[in-house]
Amino acid sequence: QVRLVESGGGLVQAGGSLRLSCVASGINFKIYTMGWSRQAPGSQRELVANISSSGSTDYSDSVKGRFTISRDNARNTVFLQMNNLNIEDTGLYFCAFRRGYIYEYRGRGTQVTVSS
Repeated sequence: QVRLVESGGGLVQAGGSLRLSCVASGINFKIYTMGWSRQAPGSQRELVANISSSGSTDYSDSVKGRFTISRDNARNTVFLQMNNLNIEDTGLYFCAFRRGYIYEYRGRGTQVTVSS
């Protein structure tokens, strides 16, 4: 059974930082592209960062230059370092693995709340 367990969210002031972690089990982690998405209340889920099996990264324009995605294949873990947070970054953050062209979500997410 595939499981993704996200952690590291919390309440932070604007301009602050958080580091999210996601531990995967039940998949051959190192072969998959991994991604981080977020969903704000009333909004669709948005993919904000992804990292390929070879370590190539890509970011949405909304987080480019502020967020960094990384992975540790030995620990089946993907990270999202978030700096200079703003109120628009508030949301429930999920990690996912990409199977073909589809990102699959198997976790409950971790809440990030940015206050002014």
